[in-house]
Parts: sequence; structure tokens; C-alpha cells
Amino acid sequence: MATALVTGASGGIGRELSLILAREGYDIIAVARRAEELEALASEIRERYGRDVTVIPCDLTAPGVISSLPEDADVLINNAGFGDYGPFVECDADKQVRMIELNVRALTELTRRILPGMVARGKGKIMNVASVAAFEPGPLMSVYYATKAYVLSFSEALQEELRGTGVTVTALCPGPTNTGFAKTANADGANLFKEAAGADVRKVAEYGYRCMSRGKTVAVCGIVFKISVLFIRALPRAVVRRLIHGIQARTSK
Repeated sequence: MATALVTGASGGIGRELSLILAREGYDIIAVARRAEELEALASEIRERYGRDVTVIPCDLTAPGVISSLPEDADVLINNAGFGDYGPFVECDADKQVRMIELNVRALTELTRRILPGMVARGKGKIMNVASVAAFEPGPLMSVYYATKAYVLSFSEALQEELRGTGVTVTALCPGPTNTGFAKTANADGANLFKEAAGADVRKVAEYGYRCMSRGKTVAVCGIVFKISVLFIRALPRAVVRRLIHGIQARTSK
């Protein structure tokens, strides 16, 4: 039976992808810190789709946790991650390090754990949830943007290395999405993260699933963001970083 392991499955894009994968016939291994939300997701999946669900409440940055997770998944969704808003020198130093541990190290370590089995079987799909932030420097969210640049670069490199193996890697790059991300990042007063401007999380997840199913390497969600990525790539870097700084400035709600 095909199995999908989803991190950050208790909410947002991870939760929606878990439901979609269950609908498409996958058993689910749901990983996140919030046990109550995971159990609610498991109950919904079992009731709606009759799929098996394994719930693993854990902190992916804790020592030894990654090595304790199953390693034989057919699909891996590296969705867990968070951001933080504010000038780097004023942000909580421990939170910045935890962000790197989750967004970069845990994603890399879990991919390394599961990928060899996929290659040996000659099939498998990995989705790494990056962001449109991956394409540009991000003043006022400098570490978050840098971690997503890593995710994008890592995903593209893996896709090329795995060409011909039957395993594909997709970097999903959404813009601001209506999840709990902005609140966790303390960014819900910033222009870029105003709730009214966020994309529908279900639509983002459906788009990501379609792109992963086709083996698309870089999946930028939304025509506005597809255009903005092309636009930003054509501008001088000095202009881009000033532009992003202005966009991310906090304003009254």
C-alpha cells in the first residue's frame, strides 16, 4: 500500500496535502508537534477516505527524532517550517537558530533518510515546501528567506541528480497563504502578510499536488507570483532588496 509521510501535518498546507493524498489513495504518516490537531486530522481521513493514518507527535529538531521516523514512504512532503519577522539584530537569537534547524537541517536529514529507499525501489516523490521568498533576499525576515533559498536550491539540485531514477523532487513555492504562518512569525501586521491578501490554502495544496504528480521541479503558485519572480530576476539585486524591504514594512491593520 502506498504511503505518504507529511511533516507539519497539523495545519495549513501540510494538513490539506494530507487530505488530498488520502483522497488519492495514500495511507498517511502525519508528523507535527500538535498531537490534538493530528488526531483530529487522522479521524477526518479515516472517516472520509478510509485510509490508515499513523500519527507521530514530535519536534523534528529534537536529537534522534528524524532517525526514529519510518523510512519507507512512497511520498515525502517536507512542509514543516516557520518564520520570524523583524530586524535580524532585534530578533530572538534562539528562535533564528531553531528556524534553521527545522527549515533546513530537519528537511535535509529526513530527505536523506527516506530517499535511498525510493531510489532502490525505482520510484518516489518528494515535495519540499519552499516559498516565493526563495527567489530574493528578505530584509525583516532575513533568516527565513535564506532558509527557503536553501530549500529551492537543494530541491533543484536533487532533481537533477535523480534524473532517470524514477524519483522526482518538487519545490512548491507559494506566496502568502491563509494559514497560521504570519501569526507564528509575528508578521501579521506587515503588508506582505495581511490576511486579505493570502491565497486559499486548499488551492495551494491542490496545485502543489498536481505539480508533484507531474514531476515538476519548481512550482510557483499563482500567476501574479510567476510574473513577480520573472520581474525580480530581471532587476539589479540592490533594487530587489530595497523593494522587498519596503513591501515587508509593518503598517497598521
